[in-house]
Amino acid sequence: MDTYIKIAGIIKESIVDGPGIRMVVFAQGCKHNCPGCHNPETHSFDGGTLVTVDSIIEQAKRNPLLDGITFSGGEPFEQAEAFAVLARESKKLHLNVMTYTGYTYEYIISNSSRHKGWEELLNETDILVDGRFELDKRNLLLKFRGSENQRIIDVKRSKSEKRIVIMD
Repeated sequence: MDTYIKIAGIIKESIVDGPGIRMVVFAQGCKHNCPGCHNPETHSFDGGTLVTVDSIIEQAKRNPLLDGITFSGGEPFEQAEAFAVLARESKKLHLNVMTYTGYTYEYIISNSSRHKGWEELLNETDILVDGRFELDKRNLLLKFRGSENQRIIDVKRSKSEKRIVIMD
């Protein structure tokens, strides 16, 4: 049985949405509605296109240059179960997984028991960029993030060391 995911779009190759050459999948739907958001067209839960995880994986298979897959938004954690499946299937292709979220790492950890798929998506994520975009903290010189409050977190090390490990 196919897993469906509602997306705003896909960028087949990007070098600005994480390390290396990445496919970027934009989730459709976001409750954060951050002022100044780079992707406001992804906020509505009514927009977007319903596609199968398999169709995204087939696109990824056609590009042997990919280093990873990035989940952006919208808010991937609003469709955490489907994105967790996509992450697991991507790992079978030896792609690393980077997830952007408006939630903080701490919030995800403390609320994952109340939200289906949150723990699974976090567990399948290698790199997490967390925190809402804050217009007053916007900085165009930051690597892989839009505002200074956002963090680039090594999820595996953070879990094993039981502390947040920030990546450079």
